Amino acid sequence: MSTTFWVWMAAAVVFLILELVSPALFFICFVAGGVVAGIFSYFSPDAYYWQIGLFIVVTLGLLPLMRKIAKRITKPAPQKSNVDALIGQVGLVTKEIDPNLGGQVLIGGETWVALADQWIEKDKKVNIISVTGTRVKVEPMEQEERE
Repeated sequence: MSTTFWVWMAAAVVFLILELVSPALFFICFVAGGVVAGIFSYFSPDAYYWQIGLFIVVTLGLLPLMRKIAKRITKPAPQKSNVDALIGQVGLVTKEIDPNLGGQVLIGGETWVALADQWIEKDKKVNIISVTGTRVKVEPMEQEERE
């Protein structure tokens, strides 16, 4: 067995290790290219240009395929949960909100302490813009959104 065979196999193992520690199916293309070039070098050890050419062709040929496979098996972005899910929701002011003292807002059946940069009257709808601990920061809804 020639040295080039072992060089290609070592390269394939290095790329395999990189694939195992990376989150995408990127380096697996290089693994396949290294294995194909290594197998070719076993039968034709002195054809270096052919080995390199096969490595490049196989690697580049598999990249688009792996991209499609990676898109298919990766999960969509996780859904917001807990308090992060409140951001963007609409709440109803149950106790008027004073910019200095705060107030209360009803969001999805739960009452929250609300803070705002301006005075907001009771029974007005508000948008939740952030959550800090047990308090939500709100802003009044625009006129056209209320209707």
